[in-house]
Parts: sequence; C-alpha cells; structure tokens
Amino acid sequence: MKQLVKVIIPAFNEENGVGSVIAEIPNDIVDEVIVVNNASTDDTEKAAAKAGATVLREEVKGYGRACLKGIEYIKKQENKPDIIVFLDADYSDYPEEMRDLIKPIIEQDMDLVIGSRALGNKEKGAMTPQQVFGNWLATGLLKLFYNVNFTDLGPFRAIKYESLIALNMKDKTYGWTVEMQLKAAKMKMKCTEVPVNYRKRIGFSKVSGTVKGTVMAGYKIIWTIFKYL
Repeated sequence: MKQLVKVIIPAFNEENGVGSVIAEIPNDIVDEVIVVNNASTDDTEKAAAKAGATVLREEVKGYGRACLKGIEYIKKQENKPDIIVFLDADYSDYPEEMRDLIKPIIEQDMDLVIGSRALGNKEKGAMTPQQVFGNWLATGLLKLFYNVNFTDLGPFRAIKYESLIALNMKDKTYGWTVEMQLKAAKMKMKCTEVPVNYRKRIGFSKVSGTVKGTVMAGYKIIWTIFKYL
C-alpha cells in the first residue's frame, strides 16, 4: 500500500533556491509540498507558489516556528499523511534522495530517519568547520546522555506522522532538530540514519554564515540537550 508523504520546507529569504528544491522532489511519492514562508523579505513566497507548493506564512522568525506551522496545517487536514519529510529551502540537500530517506520507514518500520551528511559525500566548503564540530559535539552528547547513536543533526529527515505528533515538539528556533532526536531516543522510538550528499547552498546562510548565528545556534542546541535530561 502506497504511503502518503508530505514535505515541510521552512524558508527564510530563499527565493533563489526554493524553486529548484521543489522541482527536484520526486512527485510520484510526495502528495503535497508545504513551504512555510518564515518572515521573508524577498520573493520566496512567489517562487514557492510558482513551483507548485502550498505556501503558508509564519511572520515570527524561527526555524522551529516554521516547522510547527506546517504541522498545525497538516493536523487540520482530513486525510493525515503516513510520513512527514523535513527539507531545507537552500538547495544544499539533494531532494531526489528522499526515496532513500523514507525507505527504512516503509520497509523496516522505522519511526525516524536522519539524512546524515557525515555518512554521505560533502562538497568542499558545504559545511563550515564550526558546523562539523558542532555536529560532532552534539551527537557525542546525545550518545553520552541519551544512549543513542547519531552522526548528524541534519535537517533533511523523515518521520512517521503519528510518531511526530507523539513527540509533542516545542522548540521554536535552533533546537528543533536535536529536540526531535533526543525525544525519539527517550521514547524508545526506532531511529536510523541514511547517508545523504550535501552541496554548497544557494545564497547566504543566516545561521552558520554569521558569528552571532553560529554562537546562538550552538548555545541553543547544547541547552536543549541538557533541558530534557
């Protein structure tokens, strides 16, 4: 039986990348692509709509807020999906790898699948040294405190819809990805990773591209790990 898959894409000023991302999502396996325009000041919304996505608005900045907006929209739908895929709008991931991402859910009954950039091939310069270090530190702390083996906090991920709802996600900013992983570990959900490839993003990173963004993201991720102990 075919699984109903929906994709949530948070987007802040990604007019140059979001159309390409949507165009390369395999439409034979995806029922709906939902782009959450997160307080963009450019034509992100117009580009996403032109590419065929459902466009929502979240006027308050925050990666987690945008993801939560997408979830609330899906909750109100009559036909609930089986799988939710989260994907960034900057064209750094390869959307066609979504087939590999959802396969462990369909074939092995996994709850959560992380697309690991650490296990895949990264284009030179696609991740900053502070991103690589931050991932290493955060996944090390997850192993130490939550006894779970992850190699990445990658934003490209798939999760069963019912499992996502059970996690009762709360974080509104940078702690979103790690919150999902540590809560899944605490709830003894079946988690795995698949290698994904990673390239230089289109445009400028609002997080890793600035010292302030890097520090704030790092602080929030570490704070979230200790918050749920």
